[in-house]
Amino acid sequence: MFPLRVRIMVDKALVDKIKQLKQRRNAVILAHYYQRPEIQDIADFVGDSLELARKAAGTGADVIVFCGVHFMAETAAILSPDKTVVLPVLTAGCPMADMVTAEALRARKAALPGFEVVTYVNTSAEVKAESDICCTSANAVKVLKSLPLGQDVLFVPDRNLARYAAQQAGRDVTSWPGYCPVHDQLRVEDIDLCLEKHPQAKVLVHPECRPEVIALADAVASTSGMLRYARESDAREFIVATEEGLIHQLRKQCPGKEFYPASDKLICENMKLTTLDALARSLEELAPAVTVPPTVRERALRAVERMLSFV
Repeated sequence: MFPLRVRIMVDKALVDKIKQLKQRRNAVILAHYYQRPEIQDIADFVGDSLELARKAAGTGADVIVFCGVHFMAETAAILSPDKTVVLPVLTAGCPMADMVTAEALRARKAALPGFEVVTYVNTSAEVKAESDICCTSANAVKVLKSLPLGQDVLFVPDRNLARYAAQQAGRDVTSWPGYCPVHDQLRVEDIDLCLEKHPQAKVLVHPECRPEVIALADAVASTSGMLRYARESDAREFIVATEEGLIHQLRKQCPGKEFYPASDKLICENMKLTTLDALARSLEELAPAVTVPPTVRERALRAVERMLSFV
C-alpha cells in the first residue's frame, strides 16, 4: 500500500489509454475521497458516499466505473439499473458492511417490532432491502430528526455514527455493534500527540470515530463536510481524523494550508486496492460488473431514495 505521503510515478500512456477507453465506452469514472491520488485525479467526479450516489443516479453515461468498494457499486446499480456498473477490483469490500447480514437484521427486527430501521449506506444491497431508510455520515442527523418523536429506531451497523447522530438529533436509538476498523482504532493519545506537534491546528473528526475522539474535535463532519470546513476556515493548519485519502483533496482545494493525518494507521486497504491498471482493465473488459437482483433492488431502492431526499 502507498500512503499519500509517498509519491508514485504515474504512467502517462496508461492515463491516456484510460481517457480513450472512457470516451469509447461512454463511461463516467466515480471515485471516493479515500482512493489513491492518481485515481482521484483521473476521475470525472470525486466525492463522499452521498455525493457519489447522487452522481450515479443522475449520470447520462452508459457505463459507471466505481472506484470505491463493493457496497458503493451496488448502490449505483440500485439507482441506475439500466447502466453497466463496474467495480475495478471485485474484492474491494468494507469490513463494517460485513458486520451485518440480511438474515441477522431480519432476526433483530423480529425481536424489535415497530422499530424504524435506519441503515448506514455502508451496507450490502440485501441489508438495505431490509431497511426503512438509509443515511450517510453527511445526513444521518437530518434523517433521525425527520422521524416522528417517540419512534423507536434501530441504527445499523455503525455504533459510533449511531451514537453521534442520536446525540445531535436529540433522539434515543438502539445501535448495531458494528464499526469501521480504520476510524475506530484512533485514540485520544493519537490526537494529543498531533496537537503537541501542531498546537494551532484545528481538529477535524469523522463521526465514525469513537466518542472520546469526537469530543476533541473542532469540527465533526463527513469527508465532504471536512473539505467545506477547511475551505471556509481562517485556520492554516488542520489535523485530519479520517482515512488519509482525503488529504489529497484537502491539499488540492486548500493551497497554502497544512493538513496532518491524525495517525499513520488511517489507511483503508480496501480503498487502496484500485490502481490505474485495474481501472484500465475494467474499462476494456467492462468487468467485474456489479448487479443487484430485481427483487432486492426494488426493496433497497425505497430506502436509498428516501436517503437522497435529504439535501
